[in-house]
Amino acid sequence: MKAHVLLFNGYADWGIGNALAELRRLGDKSVISVGFDGSSITSLGGLRVTPDITLSDVDIDGVLIFMLPGGQLWEGDYPFEALKALLVDLERCSAPIAAICAATTVLARAGLLRNRKHTSNSAKYMAKMVPGYANRKHYVDALSVCDRSVITASSLGAVDFAAQILEELNIADADIRRRWYEAFKYGNYPDME
Repeated sequence: MKAHVLLFNGYADWGIGNALAELRRLGDKSVISVGFDGSSITSLGGLRVTPDITLSDVDIDGVLIFMLPGGQLWEGDYPFEALKALLVDLERCSAPIAAICAATTVLARAGLLRNRKHTSNSAKYMAKMVPGYANRKHYVDALSVCDRSVITASSLGAVDFAAQILEELNIADADIRRRWYEAFKYGNYPDME
């Protein structure tokens, strides 16, 4: 099973950077980049990537986790129905799904946040971006939230997002995850003795 990350022009590369690096470094997991099509993609930070596969090629049985980075795309037009169908299938198979920043709106539109604790850039942002958003009572004002294998994060929660992904997938032991979090969140470099 491999981690899958959906990439598109203008994706916020920093939001998923820690998670991708630690899935490979601490977890020794392979990462598959997914595009809406096979076209070359440029991140918001200028990184050029050609996706490994397209959205229609995703084999649900091979998904360790499906990650959606933030980006302005989510505030406009994108192939919603195809993405929704995949996300619903992943949820049905209990595959973890992780979305950060504006990508949280995709999960809300797809109905994956119903009766599930979640977060985003703010509850007000969700109400503005998701017509008929009716999940406010489940909104948690936190940098990252995990509820039943669905991880959501604020645009400011990249380290917390990565930490919850590592925990959800049981990557490394709890002590290593704690030391990693303290290092990347607070600058507490671990004692190497």
